[in-house]
Amino acid sequence: MTPRLFDSKTLLLTMIISIASGKGGTGKTTVATNLAFAIGKAHILDCDVEEPNSHIFIKPEITSKSPVYIPVPEIDKSKCDFCGKCAEVCAYKAIAVLKTDVLVFKELCHGCGACEYFCQKKAIKEVNRTIGYIETGEKGDLLFTGGKLNIGEAMAAPLIKEVKNRVKLQMTNIIDAPPGTSCSMIEAVTASDFCVLVTEPTPFGLNDMILSVEVLRKLHIPFGVIINRSDLGDDKTVTYCEKENIPIIMKIPFDKNIAMAYSQGKSIIEALPEYKQKFIALYEDLKERIE
Repeated sequence: MTPRLFDSKTLLLTMIISIASGKGGTGKTTVATNLAFAIGKAHILDCDVEEPNSHIFIKPEITSKSPVYIPVPEIDKSKCDFCGKCAEVCAYKAIAVLKTDVLVFKELCHGCGACEYFCQKKAIKEVNRTIGYIETGEKGDLLFTGGKLNIGEAMAAPLIKEVKNRVKLQMTNIIDAPPGTSCSMIEAVTASDFCVLVTEPTPFGLNDMILSVEVLRKLHIPFGVIINRSDLGDDKTVTYCEKENIPIIMKIPFDKNIAMAYSQGKSIIEALPEYKQKFIALYEDLKERIE
């Protein structure tokens, strides 16, 4: 993926901000899209490839659509002696060797190439299998890149990696990460300059946020918390953040107008223009923390 770049004056040229959450429904996409709108000139990457919805709010004009593949083994049974080496080296159990047949479970294959490499009979070659696609587009000064995983696919990480490979130099890149703490979330936030955790002041929200905090600390990614619907629930999230020295960088109160705008596919900034300055202030805060 594109590395972080600085000039001689240590001014940030390429910034990668990921927006994540321990659970779905906390407002992660709302924060990501409104931050992009507030900045004006930015690049938003929807890495929530199993359930992408940033495009609903960005409404980009799609200019390109390209498939994403992973390599999977194809067996030439006329060369195969059914020795079982390919199944032995496959860490993901994607190959089963019978006495007179070889079964390939393509959905389990990670495309590592070990089976082809270790096949002494050269009976295996890799062929591309489509797992999803990437769309790119624009909306005014905003650039949009989004991935969508094909229905039934088990692995989102390879597609997320391809989306992230389209990070733009000398721009602020905002990654809308998948919820949770699975491989998909880890792939999305890895190499971020800063990760924003969006949570809600509920027992479930706090529990899942704590799991996300542990992941980000393991990855050594700096992070802060945004509490959405902050005037509902309890104060345990604030207490936890204070105890763990985690900065609360923004609070968004519950507002029926925000909920109505969301249901209509509108951004907060579009429905409530006074929020633009709040998201600009958030961006300036993030820049200072990163620099």
